[in-house]
Amino acid sequence: MSSTLTLNIARAFKPLLYPSRYKGAHGGRGSGKSHVFAELLVLACLQHKGHRVLCGREVQKSLKESAKRLVEDKIEQLKAPGFRVMQDRIETPGGGVIIFQGLAEHTVESVKSFEGFDKFWCEEANRLSQRSLDLIRPTLRKAGSELWFSWNPFRKSDPVDALLRGPAAKELGAVVVQANWRDNPWFPGVLQDERRFDEAHSPETYQHVWEGQYASVVKGAYYANCLAEARQQGRICNVPIDPMLEIRTWWDLGVEDSMAIWVGQCSARAVAVLDYIEGQGQPLSYYVNELRARGYGNSLCVLPHDGARRDSVTAIKFEDHLKDAGFRVRTVANQGKGAAMLRIEAARRMFPRIWFNEATTVSGREALGAYHEKRDDNRQVGLGPLHDWSSHASDSFGLMCVASEGPKHMKAKPAERFSIQLGQGGSTSDSGGWLGS
Repeated sequence: MSSTLTLNIARAFKPLLYPSRYKGAHGGRGSGKSHVFAELLVLACLQHKGHRVLCGREVQKSLKESAKRLVEDKIEQLKAPGFRVMQDRIETPGGGVIIFQGLAEHTVESVKSFEGFDKFWCEEANRLSQRSLDLIRPTLRKAGSELWFSWNPFRKSDPVDALLRGPAAKELGAVVVQANWRDNPWFPGVLQDERRFDEAHSPETYQHVWEGQYASVVKGAYYANCLAEARQQGRICNVPIDPMLEIRTWWDLGVEDSMAIWVGQCSARAVAVLDYIEGQGQPLSYYVNELRARGYGNSLCVLPHDGARRDSVTAIKFEDHLKDAGFRVRTVANQGKGAAMLRIEAARRMFPRIWFNEATTVSGREALGAYHEKRDDNRQVGLGPLHDWSSHASDSFGLMCVASEGPKHMKAKPAERFSIQLGQGGSTSDSGGWLGS
């Protein structure tokens, strides 16, 4: 009876019809990737009697958050025989089963119950942690078993992206497709209206939501509009070093947290952000060597107030360590209560005059785009900046703006266009000093 089943699959998803240990589909809203995997799941259970499938997510507080309803709808739409929909699972033809669970709640021991399963499908795989991915991959060890992933990419460093879109993906033999709304022949008119509205009114998130690009900003982030404007005005581009201007580095000091460093040059009219460096658990020598290797060995290091604090073990100030390494150092005074918001306000004032070197500031801009307010949803009040992975880059960026702005708040001038001379091969000439010093 399964031979009479008809599936309508968009051309973009055709590679997923063939056997592969790893299959992935990534893209924006309206591509139909979840619907395709749900249909392929139903088809697999019809073709292979007794098929066992785990539909997993990183966190699943209830079945309402799972793909269960979508699979049920596909069974009904396809008029697929032999399925029995139960309260917590779906029984498949020949004594098989489809179950729905969150992986975060599992341990190495509990996940062993899935050893004999044939398929694993993770919806919203961008949320999957490295721990969960490491748990599930060796667990499905049955011959011919497959792991399926569908997701809208968020960060390049997310575990699923690193696995299926990184350098080692070819070694895995992974079949990965990209699909967006335009690849869906059945893209509904109501979603077309939603897409056009977001394109016009939410340019800061449109490319991620609808075009499946990595998120450059989080909706409601402090610098969402600033980054979108910088992109629209062409201030995220190829920014050369001006040999006539001093190179400065602005630091956020981390011991257990991340260390974040922005590198740039300042003129009377603009700030050119040349580079971004971040690390965790590394000694100071690592950052010193990194700065030298990138050509910033003569830079002025601008530190937050804790740069003048003595280390509890060595009793030596962080600023003195940098001076001993041959750097010039300036430590900014403590801004006191509300320092985080003062940095944010300074950054917003200066943003129209800031240019970013596109290739070397990707991870830093990603952090700026995710830096947002912590909120009390019950009282609908803001609690100040949320301290998470994005706050280190944002704090050092704010320090850059506070230190560059000076004691008097300078009103940001509109972005200015600069004449850039291109040499052979498209490289930017240093002649002329494009910051207008």
